[in-house]
Amino acid sequence: MTVSPRAPAPPGAPAEPPEDDARLIERSRHRPEDFAALYDRHAPAVHRYVARRLGEQAADDVVAETFLAAFRRRGRYDLSRRDARPWLYGIAANLIGTHRRSETRMLRALARTGTDPVADATDRVDARVSAAAASRPLAGALAELSRGDRDALLLVAWADLSYEQVAEALSIPVGTVRSRLHRARRKVREALGGADPTDVQEEAGE
Repeated sequence: MTVSPRAPAPPGAPAEPPEDDARLIERSRHRPEDFAALYDRHAPAVHRYVARRLGEQAADDVVAETFLAAFRRRGRYDLSRRDARPWLYGIAANLIGTHRRSETRMLRALARTGTDPVADATDRVDARVSAAAASRPLAGALAELSRGDRDALLLVAWADLSYEQVAEALSIPVGTVRSRLHRARRKVREALGGADPTDVQEEAGE
């Protein structure tokens, strides 16, 4: 199938809104090179999320594997879902699961030493120190969570997904997401003396 390039918009014409993710994926089924636009759109955020959980080196590999898997599965993507983030984060979460022991070791090392493996080297020293102090108890609490509870909590707190999007990403009911979040937040609060640094807000009606 041949897709003709779009004619450039005339000067002064309003810019067309960017294509949603579903349209990009649909188009990439016929022009595989167009999948690069989805990568450019979402890879930086997925990388930041994975790096916070596994560190920079592992994040490079996991993000590459995430988008390779997404590319191979694009023919089965539900085109009614305009936002591909839950799909991509779900693939990433499964891959992170294969590194669960490494993630737990990293969290426990952070809890012991206060050294954040993904801290920005350009940060001011006092900002790094205060961030490390806050991260140590949180890391210890996260290390004790089950994989499912940790995934649910961090997809909301760090990936900024809604409860419905987390349910889609993990292929579980929304009620299960709520249960996992409630359990994870309770454990984090207990470990941190009532504080909740993940700053996950309860949805209305919870």
